[in-house]
Amino acid sequence: MPQLPDDLDAVAVRTWCSLALETLGRERAEIDAINVYPIADGDTGTNLYLTVESAAAAVEAVFAAHETGTTAPATADAVRAMAHGALIGARGNSGTILAQLLRGMAGVLADGGDAAHLRLALTGAAHAARQAVAHPVEGTVLTVAAEAAEAARGDHSDLGAVVTAAYEGARAALARTPEQLAVLGRAGVVDAGGRGLVAVLGALVETVTGQPPVRGPRTGSGSSGSSGKAPVTVDGGSVVGLPVGGTPVEGVTEGGLAVSASGDGPLDCPEDGGAGPAFEVIYLLEARDEQVARLRTRLDALGDSLVVVGGDGLWHVHVHVDDAGAAVEAGVEAGRPYRIRITHFATESGHGVRVQAEPAQRAVVVVVPGDGLAGLCTEAGATTVIARPGEPPASGELVDAIRRAHAREVVLLPNDAALRHTAAAAAEQARTEGVRVALVPTRAAVQGIAALAVHEPDRGFDEDVVAMTAAAGATRYAELAVAERQSWTMAGVCQAGDILGLIDGDVAVIGADVPATARTVLDRMLAAGGELVTLVLGEDVPDSLADALEEHVREGHLAVDTVVYRGGHQRAPLLIGVE
Repeated sequence: MPQLPDDLDAVAVRTWCSLALETLGRERAEIDAINVYPIADGDTGTNLYLTVESAAAAVEAVFAAHETGTTAPATADAVRAMAHGALIGARGNSGTILAQLLRGMAGVLADGGDAAHLRLALTGAAHAARQAVAHPVEGTVLTVAAEAAEAARGDHSDLGAVVTAAYEGARAALARTPEQLAVLGRAGVVDAGGRGLVAVLGALVETVTGQPPVRGPRTGSGSSGSSGKAPVTVDGGSVVGLPVGGTPVEGVTEGGLAVSASGDGPLDCPEDGGAGPAFEVIYLLEARDEQVARLRTRLDALGDSLVVVGGDGLWHVHVHVDDAGAAVEAGVEAGRPYRIRITHFATESGHGVRVQAEPAQRAVVVVVPGDGLAGLCTEAGATTVIARPGEPPASGELVDAIRRAHAREVVLLPNDAALRHTAAAAAEQARTEGVRVALVPTRAAVQGIAALAVHEPDRGFDEDVVAMTAAAGATRYAELAVAERQSWTMAGVCQAGDILGLIDGDVAVIGADVPATARTVLDRMLAAGGELVTLVLGEDVPDSLADALEEHVREGHLAVDTVVYRGGHQRAPLLIGVE
């Protein structure tokens, strides 16, 4: 039997994230099904799952960075990674609020994980989440969080007693939510976001005590049928409450941005479920605190369901508005918005529906490391997912991209060996939704470019996949990186600041500057032959480097052509491919 933690150290945080993800995975569909406030758009469980998945992935990345060490990461590193991962991966209103709850807890747990610190963490988390919502409403996840914190304030001397009290307080609060929100009472269900928080706290109980807690309540006193809605299965298992006879449809785009009808219900919309704003707008924002204060005021005037969470220069913004462009423009004026998602709420009998479009026969979904390659792949007809430095996409993002591609057949190009399992999980999920998905195990962006170049949607699916796989496999890949510390490599000992040339994932060259290292890497790669060199430049790399490398290839290898692309903001200053 594993040793139970005396406090919430890094290992316990890792276990908590894992158990929370497992629990939400089991309960996702049921939480989706009871989401009736203010419209039954049925994604709360999914949104919470994807939020926790991002948090768990961030914690795993911290542990992966310590694989060669003899000790676990510091608790502060683990809890901050958990909060940051939840922030950048938050989905929907409930996921955004959960991210703020985790952030509020992390601010205290970074200083200690004993019973006293956990009591303070729960109180701080509940306060931070309520402050993040422009117009809080009782009977929601905010109420459940507050009651959990209040229950934990008792005279509990050990960690297990604190987490159990918080869990039981949350359960009791959840059971009362139908009495606080009339729409929940009429439907005979508890609040979906609060139900998700109870699941997360239950995972914390199991982490600390080693025993899974008593589960419930589940759907309250009734079922979804009591509200006059029939549960309709769409998107391979997400259950959406629609008026009986309603038809779920999908596939809308607005202004060139991804649009879906997947946001869960706002916490501050009218209880009668009447028509609200037409769009849900979500984005990450890099901005200073004073800019965000002005942004809150402006967005609050534009719409409702405003939730702004985060801090330290990075924020997650969620709002429902009629003018989506104005909401994004407000973000641009405040700082740098990215990962922008706009949901269009078409309305039928007061419930969100999706607009159907005939699916294409085939599409390609590709993960790219920067905006520049995203534009290139989009022009080639692919649906893109940007993997920003330190922010690898979760499987939920890849599933969203596959849905966005709206095709019967999809070829998925992860372009990173580290995304192999994530991409496989996304492909498996999409297959359960009726999409035929082939995963081409590309390990670098240049392999993805090579595969996309030979893609022909008019030929047979299997033939197309074979051709793309062969093109990717025939492309050797390399990248330049800057060494962060002294370490042993396959090419010898490197010092902090050295330029590393990695060929097919292994350090092959250690150099003093980018141009010389790049030339050496090219020579080694071309020694085995090649017909085409692909160079992808980072945003801070001058065009003169590409010109010099192109000349170097031309002088030493007359029959080899060179193509150059701008990758934008990417991790590596230079990516190299040789076909």
